Amino acid sequence: MSIDSVSEIARAETDRGELVLRRRTSGTAADVLELRVNGVFVMDTLETTSEIELAAQALELVDDPRSVLIGGLGLGFTLQRVLADIRVERAVVVEIEEPLIDWMRNGTVPHGPAILADARATIVNADIAMAIAEARSTYDLVLLDVDNGPGYLVHEANEQVYEAGFLRRCHDLLSPGGVLVVWSADAAPGLLAAMREVFARTEEQAHDVLLQDRPEQYFLYLARRS
Repeated sequence: MSIDSVSEIARAETDRGELVLRRRTSGTAADVLELRVNGVFVMDTLETTSEIELAAQALELVDDPRSVLIGGLGLGFTLQRVLADIRVERAVVVEIEEPLIDWMRNGTVPHGPAILADARATIVNADIAMAIAEARSTYDLVLLDVDNGPGYLVHEANEQVYEAGFLRRCHDLLSPGGVLVVWSADAAPGLLAAMREVFARTEEQAHDVLLQDRPEQYFLYLARRS
């Protein structure tokens, strides 16, 4: 896609740095929204395959995914796919960046209000590590897309999300047969090893995507509580 122009829609400063939402306009395609955190490209609305696959693959693995916990709101595509499953009765999203939640709610991200209007969805403004540590409910499915993966962190504090201690807490929150899925922009053998310390059944899946006209490969790490 040839880019004709780029304009900034929204910008916010938080304790963790800068969030910028941009619109890319091309004469040959629909406008694309792009999210950057501290100058790092995180995602856009052109290539959403990996976010949707994260949810779709996980939902297929759970017999009755009534309760779902999602780490990271992003631009809402993971949540949207989860809510498309009529079996889901409750979807809790933990997002640390309050401006991102506001942009989804107030229509700065145009499809945001419709997604968040679903009565099954609850948005929690919190750090995922703290939310997991303090959680009292159990979940049939936990989806983690809070960063670009252990080898390409947007926030250094998120490193703990890929370590055995945090993954063990996720294990404990899962109902019997429940599934944990972690998204990564790159292969993560350390994450795979850490998940296998905690879960007997862990699988790595590679997914081919096209990102800004470049072929890329994203990875899903799936684990099931026995």
